[in-house]
Amino acid sequence: MLKKSAVALSTIVLFSTLSCEQKNMKAKTDTVSETNSEHKIVVYQVFTRLFGNTNTTNKPWGTIEENGVGKFNDFTDKALQEIKELGVTHIWYTGVPHHAVVRDYTKYGISNDDPDVVKGRAGSPYAVKDYYNVNPDLAVDPAKRLEEFVALIERTHKNGLKLVIDIVPNHIARRYEGKTNPKGVKDFGADDDKTVEYKRNNNFYYIPNSKFEVPTDANYKPLGGEKHPLADGKFEEIPAKWTGNGSRLAKPDINDWYETVKINYGIKPDGTKDFPMLPDGYDKKDYKAHADFWKGKDVPDSWKKFKDITHYWIEKGVDGFRYDMAEMVPVEFWSYMNSSIKMKNPNAFLLAEVYNPAEYRNYIRLGKMDYLYDKVQMYDTLKNIVQGRGLPKHISGIQEDLKDIEHHMLHFLDNHDEQRLASPQFAGDAKKGMPLMVVSATISSSPTMIYFGQEVGEPGAIDAGFGKQSRTSIFDYVGVPHHQRWMNGGKFDGGQLSKEEKELRDFYKRLLNFTLKSSALMGDYEQIQDANLEAGLGYDFGLYSFVRWSEEEKLVIVTNFNQNTPVQCDVMIPADVVKKMNLKDGKYQLKDQLYGKSTTELIIENGVGKFVVKISPNESFIYKI
Repeated sequence: MLKKSAVALSTIVLFSTLSCEQKNMKAKTDTVSETNSEHKIVVYQVFTRLFGNTNTTNKPWGTIEENGVGKFNDFTDKALQEIKELGVTHIWYTGVPHHAVVRDYTKYGISNDDPDVVKGRAGSPYAVKDYYNVNPDLAVDPAKRLEEFVALIERTHKNGLKLVIDIVPNHIARRYEGKTNPKGVKDFGADDDKTVEYKRNNNFYYIPNSKFEVPTDANYKPLGGEKHPLADGKFEEIPAKWTGNGSRLAKPDINDWYETVKINYGIKPDGTKDFPMLPDGYDKKDYKAHADFWKGKDVPDSWKKFKDITHYWIEKGVDGFRYDMAEMVPVEFWSYMNSSIKMKNPNAFLLAEVYNPAEYRNYIRLGKMDYLYDKVQMYDTLKNIVQGRGLPKHISGIQEDLKDIEHHMLHFLDNHDEQRLASPQFAGDAKKGMPLMVVSATISSSPTMIYFGQEVGEPGAIDAGFGKQSRTSIFDYVGVPHHQRWMNGGKFDGGQLSKEEKELRDFYKRLLNFTLKSSALMGDYEQIQDANLEAGLGYDFGLYSFVRWSEEEKLVIVTNFNQNTPVQCDVMIPADVVKKMNLKDGKYQLKDQLYGKSTTELIIENGVGKFVVKISPNESFIYKI
C-alpha cells in the first residue's frame, strides 16, 4: 500500500522483534536456503481490476459504468499464454481478496462501504473486508465471484503458470465483515474485550471511552466531492481502534492509513512481547523444525486467524502470497505461519514487503520468507543512476553487502506502489529503463518482477482521482493506455502498439526468456567494475560490467547507462576473476545473447582477459563466452 507516515515508521520500530544478537547476525553464506531452484523465477505483477479493462474514458473518480473495470474472465488462455511466453513463471494477481469498495452490492448480501473510510472509488486492495471471498468488481456474476476466481486459478495452472495473491496481516478494513466464512470461523474482533486498550487475544487495539472521527483536510473530499448518502464525514466505531499504521488517535491524520485498523499480534502497547520466543539457533533450522517448535504452543488469536486464511487459499490452489508491510508484524508470527504453509506446500512462494536492511536476514532466516523486496538498495540505486544522482560503480557495494542472501532479494523496477519506470518522475523514457532492467534481471540469482504495462512503456500519466499521477491508480477505475494497446480489444496480440512499443516488448521478451534458461545466472557473480575503473584503459564511468558463470555457461555483461554517449573502450577481466571462472590463456569468441548481432574477441594473456566493446547509449550486451 502507499507509504509512509512518521507514525508508520515509529510503529515499525516499536514492533521490532529482533535481539541485538540477531541484528548483528550475518553469515558468509546463507546456511538455510529453502528456495534454491535450477533457473530464475520471473514474476508478472498484474493489477487484476485493471488488466482487462478496454474502456478509455478515464474520468477522474469515474464509476464502473463510466470508466469500466476488468474481470477474472479477461485472463483468457490466450492472455495467459502471451504472459507466459513473455518469459514469466508466476503471476501475482494484485487486489483479489474482497476489499472495501464504494459500490452497492447489497443484493448479494454485501454491506455498503462508507466513502469516508475508503480511498478512491474502487478502494484500496490493502483494506481487506472479507478474507474468505474475492472482490465482487472482478466477477461477471458477483454471486459467483469465488467460483470465477477458482476457475482463474485452474486456468492459470493449465497455462503453465503459478499464481500469488496478497495477504495483509498488519491491518484490515475498518468495516470487516466475513459473509462467507467457513464453518467455525469467527470474524476479527468478534470476541474482543473492547473495554481495554490491549488484551493478548484481542484482534485489535482499542482507545477506550472514545469514538472514531474521520480525518479532515481542506484539500480532500471523498469521491472528489460527489454527493453520496454515506459521505457525511462520519463513521461509527465505538470505541475507536488504532489505525493500520499504528496511530493511536481516535481522529487519525489524513495521511495515516485511516481506512484500516491495526491487528494485534500479542505485542503490548509498550512494545514487549506476549508470546513464545524462538530459541537461539533457529536461524539455522529449516521450516520443518520451525513447524515442530510451534506445535502445541499457545499463540495469540490473530496468529491463528491468519494461518487459517492462508491455508484456505492454499487449499483453493493458490501457489503463494505477497505479504504487505511484513516488517510491521513480529518475525515470530512469520515463523509460525510460513512454516505451517510450507508443511502444506513446500514449494509455496512467499514474498514479503520489507524495507529495513537491518531486518532482512531475520525475516528470511527466522521468519522463513523466501523472498524480500530489494527496494532501498538495488532499486533506489538504479533509480538514482538513471536520474543522474549516482554512478554505476555504487551497484557493486550492494551486491557485496547482500552476498549471503542475494538469492532471496527480489529485483524490480516497477510495481503498484512505485512511480512507473517510464514516467517523467523516474526514467522519463522507457528506453532509458532498458539498461536498468538488464542489470536488475541478470546481476543475481534472485527472482525478477515486472509490473503489467512496464514491458510496453506505460508511464502512469492518467489522473484517476485519488492518488497522484506517475503511478497507475490502485484506488479508482481506470484504463491503462499502453497496456490497452497491447491488449487490442481482447486479442492480446499487440495489434495497436507503436513500432517503439513493439520493440520494447520484444526486448523484455528476449531478456526475460534468456534469464529463465541461463544456468550462469544461478551461479557465481563477480563485478569487474572496480578493476576497469582503476586500470586506466579509457573505461567509461557510465558503464557497468560484471561476470556470471556456472560449469555449463560463462557470461560477461556490459551495460551503458549513458543516455546520449556511445562508448568504445577496452574491458578487462582481472586475473583473479579469470581464475575463478576457470578460463585459460587463449582467444574466445564473445556473442551477445540478447540480439545476437554484437560479437567481439576475448583474449586472455598471462591470466588477464581483455576485449573491446563498442556500445550505444542505453545499450547492454550479455556476452556468452
